[in-house]
Amino acid sequence: MLNNNRSHGLWERSAPDAPQTSILRYTHKQDVAVVGGGYTGLSTALHLAQAGVKVSVLEAVEIGFGASGRNAGLVNAGLWMKPEDVKSSLGAPFGEQVLQLLGDGPAEVWSLIDKHVIDCQAVRNGTLHCAVGDAGLNELQERQRQWQKRGAPVSLLNAEETAARTGTSAYSGSLLDLRAGTIQPLGYVRGLARAAISAGAKIYHSSQVIGAERSNGKWTLHTAGGSVEADWVVVATDAYTKAPWPELRHEQIHIPYFNVATRPLPDKLQKSILPNREGCWDTKKILSSFRLDREGRLIFGSIGALGGTGARIHRSWAKRAIRKLFPQILDVELEFEWYGAIGTTSDHLPRFHRFAPNVVSICGYNGRGISPATVFGRVLADHILGKVADADLPLPLTTPETPAFRALKENYYELGAQLAHFVDARF
Repeated sequence: MLNNNRSHGLWERSAPDAPQTSILRYTHKQDVAVVGGGYTGLSTALHLAQAGVKVSVLEAVEIGFGASGRNAGLVNAGLWMKPEDVKSSLGAPFGEQVLQLLGDGPAEVWSLIDKHVIDCQAVRNGTLHCAVGDAGLNELQERQRQWQKRGAPVSLLNAEETAARTGTSAYSGSLLDLRAGTIQPLGYVRGLARAAISAGAKIYHSSQVIGAERSNGKWTLHTAGGSVEADWVVVATDAYTKAPWPELRHEQIHIPYFNVATRPLPDKLQKSILPNREGCWDTKKILSSFRLDREGRLIFGSIGALGGTGARIHRSWAKRAIRKLFPQILDVELEFEWYGAIGTTSDHLPRFHRFAPNVVSICGYNGRGISPATVFGRVLADHILGKVADADLPLPLTTPETPAFRALKENYYELGAQLAHFVDARF
């Protein structure tokens, strides 16, 4: 996208073409205007259009331009936080509702993929949260206890079982979650767009909202080329928010994350490295993730931005890390590299906001965008349709607040990742 190979990398090269959209021209009257063409916005638009609501999506750049088209493609259940931490932080009744909704989140993703025949390389064989050392294993044991208490199909694998599934002996164990899996993330978001258009939604690219005003109970959103008048507005821009609701950007701390992809591995290696195609990540503070795509490329990622000095440092570290984890790969040759930003909130929980009458948003997925964004997009649609009252929403209404030292913390994550990757002797 935008002739930048580092924005979407492999996903741009391997995703099905985006559906045909246009730039907003003139003035249009709709029931709902959705700002942002990622998972949240397109899930909202799809469910509204299926209910007969006239809805337009205004995307500033292209479908999936933000985190929806850049992430690693792991379809996980729940949030980063342990279930009991979610319940204690959100309290009743929100904690239990969120855990139920997001525990079933992957199933909702798989259902949409099946229903709308979305071509996104979906693999439903689970994910592996890989333990680094005894501390990592202890953490996973607690996660297993809490999820199994809720009846989730998770199981703790020992070091030998983990090595057989991953192809590396680097981990002391892993937590297998059979609810989860992997997708081609840009293919999925483009598939949601195609399904929404088929249901009657209007989607406009290169149509950044530059102003909003309310008159006579209606909202008018302005772009450089036109405007949309609507009863409701859904702000679904999350970490890539600009005007006219910059509060969303200000309340989040951006953590850069990059991915690299090797050339397709030989068939023999594909039979020993992730033979079941699970998606993986580890328990380190500066974590790593890895998976295979449909062609057998090893996709490896970690915290960091592939810009400035970081490009060389993170790329070099990634090649060392791959060699260390998988010495059977004799020649690590990288074919693609790309990066983006993860939007994190101060308590690692998503947010529900109402900026003004009939202007709503759910955001702040903290690196768990695919399932939660899909689910919460449907929740927002149900709220607008009157199926979910304010009192029944799964998240409390909050006002955006800027974290202390936000800019300093963002610089710390990138510089800290560069330092860690530069001096990491293990890799």
